[in-house]
Amino acid sequence: RLMGEDSRRGTFSQRHSTLVDNNNETRWVPLNTLPNAKARFWVYDSLLSEYAALGFEYGYAHGNTNALVMWEAQFGDFVNGAQVVIDQYIVAAEDKWGQQNGLVMLLPHGFEGQGPEHSSARLERFLQQCAEDNIQVCYPTTGAQYFHMLRRQVMREVRKPLVVMTPKQPLRMKQSRSLIDQLTTGGFEEILDDPSGIDKSKVTRVVLCTGKVAWDAMIERDKRAANVAVVRIEQLYPFPINGLHEVLKQYPNAKELLWLQEEPENMGAWRFVDHLVWPLKNQGYDWRHVARVESGSPATGSKGIHDQEVADLIEQTFAAW
Repeated sequence: RLMGEDSRRGTFSQRHSTLVDNNNETRWVPLNTLPNAKARFWVYDSLLSEYAALGFEYGYAHGNTNALVMWEAQFGDFVNGAQVVIDQYIVAAEDKWGQQNGLVMLLPHGFEGQGPEHSSARLERFLQQCAEDNIQVCYPTTGAQYFHMLRRQVMREVRKPLVVMTPKQPLRMKQSRSLIDQLTTGGFEEILDDPSGIDKSKVTRVVLCTGKVAWDAMIERDKRAANVAVVRIEQLYPFPINGLHEVLKQYPNAKELLWLQEEPENMGAWRFVDHLVWPLKNQGYDWRHVARVESGSPATGSKGIHDQEVADLIEQTFAAW
């Protein structure tokens, strides 16, 4: 079950779930025509009230524990209109009442020059409220990861709300495509190692990041032929610290460890991740970060300034220490 603002017809390309015949207005939902399908797919366009829609879907998920129930914001920024539901129910209901819920929140997130109202799903707010395994916060970067994340959500026995920073521009990027066998085998990976085939013994710096900025860093790394590995954190909470240790073991000569994010320094995941990764300094790692400068607004309204900020982020990522 998917419900959200324009979820049937689509703000982003993953949302073309319903086709309408412009001659007779007959609606066709392709997913409901799959042969041998054992489940139904319902998709609805909600009214423009995040508070009302999210509250309804939370209740629906509570009453239908075997359903994959998803609420989608038109842009992640709009989730602030539902903050009461998040604070009172999604992050706290299990602690207050022992009430588990498997609702999925799909929040388009990404700094792509679209301005302060269409860039940030306020990732930092969700991470600030993470405790006692109350919710899951994920940021998938490939089609297979997105699929396996949702499949895990409905197949596992435990029910926890899932908050997803969903892609915008990466929906059209070849780097985020997945092969069919990557969908039919495997599962969700909480951390993804660098896929480039770089000589790991030559790597001197490991960049940790989430989302589209990973591809920006990989493209620049390839241009410079730099001895840098780019590792994607696909699940921010619960944080895969053991998985990170395993990945770092594969880079025996990398002692420069960098967190890269496209959000301003006072937003995004940096301050959440910092205290989790900081103990690695005791193992000889030099731990630093790169982010946009602190800001009261999530993003600039100028495309020109945005592009310069991206260039600055990438330059700092590969600057000598």
